[in-house]
Amino acid sequence: MKKQIIILFAVLCAGIACGQIKLDAQKPAENKRPNVILILTDDQGDGDMGCHGSPYVKTPAIDSLYKQSVHFTDFHVDPMCSPTRAALLTGCYSPRAGVWNTIGGRSLLKEGMPTIADLFKENGYENQTLS
Repeated sequence: MKKQIIILFAVLCAGIACGQIKLDAQKPAENKRPNVILILTDDQGDGDMGCHGSPYVKTPAIDSLYKQSVHFTDFHVDPMCSPTRAALLTGCYSPRAGVWNTIGGRSLLKEGMPTIADLFKENGYENQTLS
């Protein structure tokens, strides 16, 4: 056991001497761009979260995130989910984006319609979608 400790100590000293092991942690490069997490929920009313004043619904994790976040307060939803998503992704009213229903091909964006994901990608962000 004592021999193993001596060998380990010798390897550690050799690594430090050769510059392979750095004892002082280097600071990671500062990321000047903020992280962006965009959350869109379906069938949720304005009063369905604690951070919006609901005395009945307890949402501590969302409330904590809400306190640290930027809030979109002037976005208006459509009666159906696809047009709402289209408006959020494109910044256009849903009919202009080509989406005004959830059936009959009307749930697809117009060909070539730029989205917020395209803008983020052009500016060096990585995009992910979680469902």
